[in-house]
Amino acid sequence: MRDHATPIGRTRVKFCGLSRAEDVDTAVALGADALGFVLWPGSKRAIELERLVALAERVPAFVTRVGLFVDPEPAEVERAAEHLDLLQFHGDESPVHCAASGRPWIKALRMRDGLDLEAAARDYAGARALLLDAYRPGVPGGTGKTFDWSRIPARLAKPVILAGGLTPANVAEAIATVAPFAVDVSGGIEASPGVKDAGLMADFLQAVRRTDA
Repeated sequence: MRDHATPIGRTRVKFCGLSRAEDVDTAVALGADALGFVLWPGSKRAIELERLVALAERVPAFVTRVGLFVDPEPAEVERAAEHLDLLQFHGDESPVHCAASGRPWIKALRMRDGLDLEAAARDYAGARALLLDAYRPGVPGGTGKTFDWSRIPARLAKPVILAGGLTPANVAEAIATVAPFAVDVSGGIEASPGVKDAGLMADFLQAVRRTDA
């Protein structure tokens, strides 16, 4: 069991890549802590601003609405930000770029060879957390692949959100190995890209809760 810098109490859960009202409603009913909306046009799970507005309005208080961006223009972030609680940057954004809107943000890091996570935690000191994802050249996220979890230092200066190939079948092992602040899942709870499977969503959350217990 790893001991990260921030005590977790329980593992938070983010369902990402939501695009349908019924999936938002199911995620909320099951008890997801955060819902992710992909605002990068290059993703199979991307939604337009109009769709974001409609889905964000369905999310009640105390469930975090997260917008995923990849190297966005400032105006793109500003248009969406009023409908979000947290910004997630998944490209090559600098710390200055991430902080430019003045809103809470997290930085996704793809676990390519040679990545120094401790240095990254210092560089992105303004982030609320670091989201660690699998590396695949040319793909900023949503690879459906895991990475070597042992590469994560036992302690980082930032809370860890673990992503990359998580499913109901492996999330318990992931939590036991990494002890992340949160886990992030997209493809592992889908029937098809952007279309969530209610049974897999429930199974994933149950696996997390059993492991925490």
